[in-house]
Amino acid sequence: MVTEMVVIPKGTHNILRRLTGQSRPDIALSLAIKELIHFRIESTKAQIAAYEQKYGMVFSEFEQAWKDGKIKDPYSYPVEQDYMQWETALVDIKLLEEILEWQA
Repeated sequence: MVTEMVVIPKGTHNILRRLTGQSRPDIALSLAIKELIHFRIESTKAQIAAYEQKYGMVFSEFEQAWKDGKIKDPYSYPVEQDYMQWETALVDIKLLEEILEWQA
């Protein structure tokens, strides 16, 4: 097994220790990353929920309605931005959940 050495600056180690309560930098860093992933998942889920509430449907329904011309002004900047950001959030959720499994 190849072990890579990572140097954590003292200030960063102190922050990690205070945030996690762990004195070992490897454990503290792992816990901090896991918390960050959970935070990002919850934040992204909230973003998805906001789009679902705004349009009254889940993304797959929105995408089909958009293709069928049932979305008002589908090529307007705000609607296209929502489409892209909503789709990105769904991709991000999958990636974040996959990363969380690696952390287990």
